[in-house]
Amino acid sequence: MRPMRLREIEVGCIGGGTGLPSLLGGLKTNPWLQVNAVVTMFDSGGSSGMLRDQLGVLPPGDILKCALALARNEAEARRVLLSRLPTLEHARLAGHTGGNLLLSMMERHSGDFLAAVDGLRALLGCRGRVWPASVEHSSICAEFTDGSRTSGEVEVDAGQREGRAVRRVWLEPLPCLHGKVADAIGQFETAIIGPGSFFTSLMPPLLVSGMAEALRQVEGPIILVANLLTEGLGMTGFTAADEVRWIGEAIGRPVDVVVVNTATPSAETLERYASEQKHPLEIGSVPSTCEVVEGAFWDGPIARHSRRRLSYAIWSIISRRLLDNVLSAKLK
Repeated sequence: MRPMRLREIEVGCIGGGTGLPSLLGGLKTNPWLQVNAVVTMFDSGGSSGMLRDQLGVLPPGDILKCALALARNEAEARRVLLSRLPTLEHARLAGHTGGNLLLSMMERHSGDFLAAVDGLRALLGCRGRVWPASVEHSSICAEFTDGSRTSGEVEVDAGQREGRAVRRVWLEPLPCLHGKVADAIGQFETAIIGPGSFFTSLMPPLLVSGMAEALRQVEGPIILVANLLTEGLGMTGFTAADEVRWIGEAIGRPVDVVVVNTATPSAETLERYASEQKHPLEIGSVPSTCEVVEGAFWDGPIARHSRRRLSYAIWSIISRRLLDNVLSAKLK
């Protein structure tokens, strides 16, 4: 009998916000996964948005959080680099996190955002690569079902909270996928999208020119981690099946697997989120071509996937799917 040979699997995780770092932090502990992140670059709020406006740099926040999730000593790195600076003599710097300022200064010094991210990665001892979805300035725009339009991550989120449902989203001006990032995606054996704010963290990187073409070259499965909650009145009735449909249309290929939560948090937790017009995301009518993987991923008072549970589920899907591909190839 021939021995089974184990090897590292190249995995790409796409998104942003708080969901992607949580996924990365779980997956990095698996020694058989080489984890990469492709991160949205269209944040217009908070420290990132201010630095973009003040210094003309790319918004660093989501990239920073993903790099911290992959850091050798994540807890210490987060403690230091996510601390916000107090009021200083240079008031323009007050309120920014140390990490955002560090990455922005590295970009200003090198003139190359990819080089700045690589420098940060080396400094933190990251296990895995972090790539920006694009290095070109752009904003997320949305058209709502009432015909109104808006631009900017903060404004799109506000529209949903107010009860306007999104009909269409796009990036303006349309940014392009960097050649090095396209090459990196070409090496992915599987791609994982989510979790994260659907229209402002998950959809934007998929809309970058060249991203859909790159993802269509990924031979392994496209896996979607569905969100735990809807996001305001504008997403009333929105389901995991809707996420599958939107993403499939954006990338021009079907989603192969969707991971959905079945755990019900406490009544107190549900009530707290309901006061914000956020409700558990229902599964909906997922196409028969898309496998549904269910599990209890919500295990605390905060709407966040359990790192360990999600990472084990993803590993189970990847190993089974890739093994099936190997066996199918041998039978041909």
